[in-house]
Amino acid sequence: MASRSSQLFAAALQRIPGGVNSPVRAFRGLGREPFFVERAEGSRIWDVDGNEYIDYVGTWGPAILGHAPAVVIDAIHAAAARGVSFGIPNPFEVEMAELICRWVPSIEKVRMVNSGTEATMSCLRLARGFTGRDKIIKFEGCYHGHVDALLVQAGSGALTHGRPDSAGIPAEFAALTISVPFNDIEAVRAAFRENPKTIAAIILEPIPANAGLYFPRENFLQALRDECDRRGALLIFDEVMTGFRVARGGAQELFGLRPDLTALGKVIGGGLPVGAFGGRAEIMDQLSPLGPVYQAGTLSGNPLAMAAGLAQLRELERIDGWSLLEKRGARFEESTRATLRDLNLPWVFHRIGSMFCLFFTGEPVVDLASAKRSDPEKFSRFFNACLDRGAYFAPSQFETGFLSTAHTLDDIERTATIVREALASL
Repeated sequence: MASRSSQLFAAALQRIPGGVNSPVRAFRGLGREPFFVERAEGSRIWDVDGNEYIDYVGTWGPAILGHAPAVVIDAIHAAAARGVSFGIPNPFEVEMAELICRWVPSIEKVRMVNSGTEATMSCLRLARGFTGRDKIIKFEGCYHGHVDALLVQAGSGALTHGRPDSAGIPAEFAALTISVPFNDIEAVRAAFRENPKTIAAIILEPIPANAGLYFPRENFLQALRDECDRRGALLIFDEVMTGFRVARGGAQELFGLRPDLTALGKVIGGGLPVGAFGGRAEIMDQLSPLGPVYQAGTLSGNPLAMAAGLAQLRELERIDGWSLLEKRGARFEESTRATLRDLNLPWVFHRIGSMFCLFFTGEPVVDLASAKRSDPEKFSRFFNACLDRGAYFAPSQFETGFLSTAHTLDDIERTATIVREALASL
């Protein structure tokens, strides 16, 4: 008899395109159907067939305290009892804005939205409105949501499914986006020379995490800051993933840099739909109702998302969650590297804090081109072997894994055994 997950997927295929509401969930290229989740708690998820998994996806980043932490659930219950949505200002919005501006010094003013895609889209519109220019520089493999102007050499699900670009985007839109290799500052300088006084902004993930996980070379981010200052363009950090995860102040705290605008999401919603963007006051004041750049949202600053996010962020600070995540990440890395060395396989393992990725390649990974030299077939076999043994990793070679404060040392030791068995089976 077909499993309950299989039955649900068959039904979903009849009513939902591809059977999923976000492409990477389809498990295409993995030779299996997706499983459907019944519930989640702490570091674990359970599917509708009763199978239990140690979860290293964490709803793609938001579950930094693990699933269903009591402080977040209690905050949601209390907020919901007073009304789930108002469409007018509520106190949680102000509290969240003050916390974000206090923790991220580059952000002097911030506006809430409902997704990371909305946040990056709004950053682009604002950058264009502020500078009076139209063109954008982005980096190959950096994914900034399904914004028309940014689905050019994108990462995440667009990369996983072999279509770095998307149908339905007019060529005129794509022509306004200049895509260059990550870590190639000379390509950035060439783009500025070839497009004088027409580039509004550079947008990037300061730590790319949508084509696997790799890192900026020394001084690369500073060189981008310098080029933007020299050319009158804005620097936009997409910290939807890294914001409040790799450090309290995000990647910009780690690298000691101040972008002009920052896009946020994931962690600040405690698992509910959320996004935010902010930056220098003189730029943010170009937004309506103060300025000519229009942006709006019925559910922006939703009290449930704000209450959940505030509870999560305050708990992270209370327990010094970033130190705990670094310790758990270091232990996870140590056990993984020991296994990889013992088995003498070609691999590259990257980690920063609680984010990690295993590439099935023996060559250094510094950009999209080098990430794509990984072996997706070997990754597929590894993923399936781990899932069958009770560990759920991101279902794509070109995605990033996440630890949470709920992952215990026992979880990590159990996972080390699973990884060893899975790699040995390859």
